[in-house]
Amino acid sequence: MKVLITGGHLTPAIATIEALSDWGAVYVGRKYSMEADQAPSLEHQEIPRLGVKFIEVNPARIQRKFSRGTIPAVFRGPKGFLEAFGIIRNEKPDVVLCFGGYVQIPFVFAAYILRIPIILHEQTFEAGLSNKLSSKFAKFICISHESSRKYFPENKTILTGNPVRKEIFESDEKTPLPKGNDPLIFVTGGSQGSHFINELISNNLSTLLLNYRIIHQTGASEKFHDFESLKDKSTDKYSVYKFIPPNKIGYVLKNADLVIARGGANTIWELFLLKKKAIIIPLSFSQKQEQLKNANFLSEVGLAKILEEGDFSNSDFLLAVNDMIKSKEEFKSDISYPSNPSTKIVEVIENAIKTKNKKVSKKSS
Repeated sequence: MKVLITGGHLTPAIATIEALSDWGAVYVGRKYSMEADQAPSLEHQEIPRLGVKFIEVNPARIQRKFSRGTIPAVFRGPKGFLEAFGIIRNEKPDVVLCFGGYVQIPFVFAAYILRIPIILHEQTFEAGLSNKLSSKFAKFICISHESSRKYFPENKTILTGNPVRKEIFESDEKTPLPKGNDPLIFVTGGSQGSHFINELISNNLSTLLLNYRIIHQTGASEKFHDFESLKDKSTDKYSVYKFIPPNKIGYVLKNADLVIARGGANTIWELFLLKKKAIIIPLSFSQKQEQLKNANFLSEVGLAKILEEGDFSNSDFLLAVNDMIKSKEEFKSDISYPSNPSTKIVEVIENAIKTKNKKVSKKSS
C-alpha cells in the first residue's frame, strides 16, 4: 500500500509517517518556507531523513483578499493542478493524506477526479480554510479536538487526536543546557522563528538572566538575521540555536520550567501532553485568530498565560514570566484526549482503502 502525503503541518505528518512503517510513502511539499526567504523548509530537511521520497511543489497560495500576489496566483492555479495530477498518476497512491495548508488543494482536486480516497487531518480547535474547502471531496476528516467537529460533515468526521513527535517523549540525544541551577526557560518561535519574540527576549535579556537560564531557538529565517545578533549575546546562562533538531528537542522540553512560544496547534498539543507551563504569544495575523483560540485551550487547563502581541509592555512580560515560574496552579487533568492518534489515523486510512476495494469488487462482479 502507498500513501501520498501533502505538506502543511509537519509534526503530525512525521508522527503518522512513523506509524506507517509497513507502507510506501511519498511526501509533496515546499522546498522553501516562504517565497521571499530562501531558507530551506523544515519539511524539505526532515522528510528525506525518514527515508521518504520528497517531491517539491510550489502551488498558488489561497488568496483571501486581492493583493499583489492575486494575479500570479490565478495563473499558477491551473499549473499547480496539472502538476498534482501528473504526480498522482505517476506515484499511483492508494490514498492521499492531507495535513492542512494550501499545498493540498490541487492534490485534493486531482485525487477526487482520479477516484483516490482523500483523508484530511485538522490540528486546530476550529478548522483551517484549506480543510474546509477540501472537506467536500474527502472520504474522512480526522480532527484533534471535538470543537472542530461542527465545521465538517458529521458522517465523515472522526476524532483521532493530534499526532506528536515521539522525540518529544523519547529524545535520544541531549542538547547542552545553560549552566547553573536557576529555572530554565525555553524560547521558540517555531522552525522559522518569530522576529517579535526574538526582539522581546533581546530587549529583556539582561533582566531575565538575573534569575533564569535561557535556551533560545531563533529560527531558520534569514530575513532579520536574528540568530547572528543574538548569538553575540551568548553567555553561560544563555544558549542560542538557530534550530534544534527533532531528536534533541524532547530533552530541552523535559528540562524546561517555562516555555515561551507562539500559539501554533502542534506547539499547544505538545505542551499539553507534557504538562509544561508556558507563555503563549499568538501570531497576531493568524487566520480568524486561530492561534489565540489554540492558546485559550492551554490557558483553560491551567498551563498558559496569554500575552497578545502589541498589547503588553516589557514590564508586563517580565511580570508574566515571574508569575508563571512561581505559579502553583494545578493542571486540570480531567481533560480527555485520544490515545495513539497516529495509530488511529492509520486505521482510518486502512478503512478508506477497504471501502474503496469493496466498491471496485462489486462493480467487477
